[in-house]
Amino acid sequence: MKISIIYFSKTGNTAKMAEVIKSGMETEKNIEVRMFPIDNVDKEFVNDSKAVVFGTPTYYANTTWQIKKWLDESGAFKLEGKIGSVFATAGYVQGGADTAILTIINHLMVKGMLVYSGGASLGQPYAHLGAVTLQKNMEENEEQFFVFGKRIATKVNLLF
Repeated sequence: MKISIIYFSKTGNTAKMAEVIKSGMETEKNIEVRMFPIDNVDKEFVNDSKAVVFGTPTYYANTTWQIKKWLDESGAFKLEGKIGSVFATAGYVQGGADTAILTIINHLMVKGMLVYSGGASLGQPYAHLGAVTLQKNMEENEEQFFVFGKRIATKVNLLF
């Protein structure tokens, strides 16, 4: 089953975390994962995907305009009924990563996606709304992102 990771990354941090999520997903059977920078998304692969994960850096306590624009203009993509999930990178503890994630979650719900994070129900590492890391803690948070990806892929196999 296919999973798409769509992200925007100005400095490379969000792309790096997308790679870690992808590697966690690929530990599950029957999963094919592709990553797409926001300006080069493969419509056919996304439409065939059972889950779409969105990655955003946090700017001014919110998602980037690039992600927002893509979501606003994604009418040709078939997102309804797919698992939707979000992760964020941030520069500061009070940087607003949760707000950035919630902004995207609102869009996923409007698109009819099934929002999933694993939350706290599966134990540590917790991903209440989605995986989050700070620029200075990226390496120590790689396990959280790996497990986040694995949990999404496990849920895809369970539901589909």
